[in-house]
Amino acid sequence: MPVYLTTRSMFALAVVLLCSACASGGGNSESASLGVKQLEDQAEAAQSPEEKARLLGLRDTLIARLRLAVSKLGFSGTTEAASSSPATSTTTATAGAASGAQSADQGAAPLAPSVGAQFPTVTRELAPRNPVLFTTQVPIAATFGTRSTAFANHGGTVTSAPRGGDLMIRYPDGTLRNLTKEAGYGSEGFQGANAIAVREPAVHWDGKKALFSMVIGSPIKRYVAEDYVWQIYEVSGLGKGETVQITKVLGQPTGFNNITPIYGPSDEILFTSDSPQNGERHLYPQLDEYESTATVTGIFRLDRTTGVSKRLNHAISGAFNPTIDSFGRIVFVRWDHLQRDQQADNDRTLGNSYNFGSHNYSSEAITASKLPLLDEVFPESRLGQTSKYGPVRPFNSNTFMPWEMNPNGTGELSLNHVGRHEFFFRLLPSSFTSDPNLKDIANPLFRSNQFPLHVDGGMYQVREDPIRPGHYFAVQAREFAPNAAGAIIEFNGPPGLSPEKMQIRALTAVEEGSTNQIGGRFKNPVGLSNGAILVSHTPVESQDLPAGAAWNFRLKMVAIGTTGKFEIRSNLTAGIRKAVSWWDPDNSRTFDGELWELDPVEVKPTPRPVVRSTPIVETPEKSVFTEEGVNEADFRNWLVSRNLALIITRNNTSRDRSDVQQPFNLAVPNGTRSVVPGGGTVYEVSNFQIFQADMVRGYGNGKNGRRPLATQSEIVRSNNPSTSGPVGSVQIALDGSSAALVPTGKAITWQLTDPSGEPVVRERNWITFQPGEIRTCAGCHAINESDQLGRASPANKPEALRALLRYWKSNR
Repeated sequence: MPVYLTTRSMFALAVVLLCSACASGGGNSESASLGVKQLEDQAEAAQSPEEKARLLGLRDTLIARLRLAVSKLGFSGTTEAASSSPATSTTTATAGAASGAQSADQGAAPLAPSVGAQFPTVTRELAPRNPVLFTTQVPIAATFGTRSTAFANHGGTVTSAPRGGDLMIRYPDGTLRNLTKEAGYGSEGFQGANAIAVREPAVHWDGKKALFSMVIGSPIKRYVAEDYVWQIYEVSGLGKGETVQITKVLGQPTGFNNITPIYGPSDEILFTSDSPQNGERHLYPQLDEYESTATVTGIFRLDRTTGVSKRLNHAISGAFNPTIDSFGRIVFVRWDHLQRDQQADNDRTLGNSYNFGSHNYSSEAITASKLPLLDEVFPESRLGQTSKYGPVRPFNSNTFMPWEMNPNGTGELSLNHVGRHEFFFRLLPSSFTSDPNLKDIANPLFRSNQFPLHVDGGMYQVREDPIRPGHYFAVQAREFAPNAAGAIIEFNGPPGLSPEKMQIRALTAVEEGSTNQIGGRFKNPVGLSNGAILVSHTPVESQDLPAGAAWNFRLKMVAIGTTGKFEIRSNLTAGIRKAVSWWDPDNSRTFDGELWELDPVEVKPTPRPVVRSTPIVETPEKSVFTEEGVNEADFRNWLVSRNLALIITRNNTSRDRSDVQQPFNLAVPNGTRSVVPGGGTVYEVSNFQIFQADMVRGYGNGKNGRRPLATQSEIVRSNNPSTSGPVGSVQIALDGSSAALVPTGKAITWQLTDPSGEPVVRERNWITFQPGEIRTCAGCHAINESDQLGRASPANKPEALRALLRYWKSNR
């Protein structure tokens, strides 16, 4: 029977836990020791607005931490307000999810959806208590590849981002400042050499400065187009009466588009960029796996102490809108395809009638020779193929999913390892059509989530709710939905929460089977520290309405009404008008009306999250290092010196219980077996084959850039024990384990093959590793709750690691 306490009683109990955690280094001791009431009293007595804002920020963070501590206790509570500060207006809204401390069932028992537990009641205010930084944008007429679309949104042309917008700040009393204009950037009327567009501000932890991206310049006369790129700037002087200063950030890639900057926990700058591998211009731009359209290449880290920038992950089809959550994770959206080249398929099947001119290069080198169009080897064909196990279904993938990564680039994986089985589960085609054990749907008993994301899109613009750590707002839209605008959703994903217990809930109306969006379309949902929710909204419901001024995105406060869905309550501004003209560059364009309002972010101090670093070696693997007499630190240093990482799988025959789309009756010849009762095909697996993303696909007709292809890794072959398996493979040990030294800084993927090299199970994502990183996956498709036989995650000491370390000692 649950125990019911008032919110204040729960908070009192949680303070004990929180302060204990702080005493041992597990929390913010300043906020925990003062308490909510003391912080509010000190804020009232503060001598400056900055000090008052700082103390109220600490109070809001303390409330959020206390709520998280309460959820760890498993209590239910009333909706009594946690803060004694009066709110101008409040609303009680059901929004939220279970904490990361929720235990994961380690058996094969099915889950029962528990929406009430996942989305508890919280109290929210209806107006911002702090300043809001945002951008304005001249309405965009184009619907593909613009700064507001789902992908290919990084370009600096006047078509993708018409000039005339500004960086704005709105204070709680409603007054507005145009920060870029005050600093001397931008122009009125005709948009020429000094014209600007701005995007995506992010506030520093101290609340006194912010990063944003800005592109400067526009054609000064007809038919004259120059190269314009987004660069990162820092703005200070955000307080009322302060003098604004805007400076360009040093050390970022020059000549490339650098967007979506944020501050890291150690004041590093994290951002996305289309800078190619090692800045090599002949590889520019990187082309995605779907439309072969230019994309950003990943998330970069700029160390402001050394002035050196480095790409952390190689995002093959793009990474978008990174943010740092309260747990110190970089949370971002990745566009995942991992599919063969559809342009090349058209050239093959239609005899170049599409005239893409697809071809290969012999390598990534600038001197590489041009080759005829070569067949791809991974993954399955988009058109279907045959194998020794019978027909193989066509494979393509198209999902925008939340991902996580440590600020140093280690630990990249989908958020909590959530996947298609939990978030995209309507149809998941099986691989081999002749195997009756394989199914085209995921078992609904193995997930709590009942809201499937669009299979031709997903979620965008993910941001954590500051009053509920581990809970996130996002937009659900289709990949080609104009301006990446759609329904507002929320989901839970604190560290340690099983993907089977993650849930999505729609906060705005969703019309099934329609491209319309009831009540209009939303972008940039942001939760504020007092519980208020701010969005960019257009009343446009039909995606067929021509883009441009008619969409009229405005920042609006929302609240959850009696229907359980968001309702518009008020506009943040009275509207910001501007009259501009420009060359596009071939035609003259004009606009006179209200600008779009986008990218809101609250200006306030925020406690820095803990700095997350390289994951530790887990106990089974650490035991092998000890037993083989290999010093882990020495081994890591050796990996770093050679730009290598180590990846380990404990038992490749053990697969998560949800994944019945690929073979799960697996056996190592003369070794371990994972075969469910009831018969069916049993597949022998002998080799773990690794592919790396090489930029070797090019196109004709003057199209610049390269598309990555999955290529058998020569780096793997030259750094691991020799094997009779296919190129780029390592042998699977008798206990089902594998261990491989792999390249870093470049995306890799893999598959299991049988003794003859025939593919059996294929990975569905690209992953990037860092030099010196050691990563373990318990099974092939890591175990969320249990595997196909109801077993927990494998905990064996991997014999393949033992063999690799012995080889390393003998050959280093």
